[in-house]
Amino acid sequence: MLYTQDRCRLRRIYCQAWRKFRDGKPLEPLERMIAAVVQQHPEYHALLENQEAATGADFAMELGESNPFLHLSLHLTIREQLGCNLPPGVTDIYQTLTGKVGDPHEAEHRMMECLASALWKVQRGDIQDAGDEYLSQIKILIKQ
Repeated sequence: MLYTQDRCRLRRIYCQAWRKFRDGKPLEPLERMIAAVVQQHPEYHALLENQEAATGADFAMELGESNPFLHLSLHLTIREQLGCNLPPGVTDIYQTLTGKVGDPHEAEHRMMECLASALWKVQRGDIQDAGDEYLSQIKILIKQ
C-alpha cells in the first residue's frame, strides 16, 4: 500500500518492486504498476537498485534536483485517475492529449505538471478544490 507518511517505507516499496521485476519474481498488482512506470525512467534505475541510498537521499528543489519518488508517484496517480475516470472527464482529456502529442508518456508528463500545480495551490490555501483546478489546467493543454 502506498498510503503512508513514512518516506523510507514508501521508497522501499519502490525499490523492492523494481528488484522483484528485475529478478523475474511474481509481482503484486501495485508492484506491476510501479515496475511499469520505473521501466520508462532509466535515469532512476541506479538509484532504485541501491535501496540504502534511495531511502536516505534528499532532493533539494532549490538546487534544481527533482525527486524521482514524487515523479513516479505522480505517474501512478495519473494512471489511477485514468483507471476510474476521476475526476470525471480526465480519461477523455488524456486520450485527446495523447493524440495531440503522439505519446502516452509525454501526455502523462504534461498532466503531472498540472496535477502538481493544483496540489501546490491547495496546500498553500490559494484554492479549495484541486480537482476543478486540475481539470481546468489539463483542458488548456489540449487547446494549446
